[in-house]
Amino acid sequence: MSKRRAIYPGTFDPVTVGHLDIMQRASAMFDEIIVAVADSTAKKPMFTLEQRVAMVEAGTAHIPNIKVIGFNKLLVDLSNELDANIIIRGLRAVSDFEYELQMGYANSSLKKELETIFLMPSLEYGFVSSSVVRSILPFDGKVDHLLHPKVLEMIQGYRS
Repeated sequence: MSKRRAIYPGTFDPVTVGHLDIMQRASAMFDEIIVAVADSTAKKPMFTLEQRVAMVEAGTAHIPNIKVIGFNKLLVDLSNELDANIIIRGLRAVSDFEYELQMGYANSSLKKELETIFLMPSLEYGFVSSSVVRSILPFDGKVDHLLHPKVLEMIQGYRS
């Protein structure tokens, strides 16, 4: 019997407690979750791909069925390589839905059997985003409630 494998792609710049909440909950739904950290040089991320992969690995170390990889290709090509036809995406607001719906349709137009599943973060994480964290970090503001403790420690190490 084949494994139920899903991909949770994102930039994760940095990975937040909201992302980790979705990863934890998705891990109960699938045999394997592959967290695919996008290179996303066009977005000019604050952290390198290697740093972001390491942060996700640190935040998910306690979840045995999560594998973390970096990628720089079309998501449909990655799904073919990984033999995974389910994409997990998080939704916080209607604006997220509009964008994610378009991306889901675009992916489906490229690969008919690719399904996108939307998960909302738990209520307490509904406002958390990487961009909020990135806007607070330069001012040394309080972000410990937005990040996993190991991720916060890594960020402090990267910035010192």
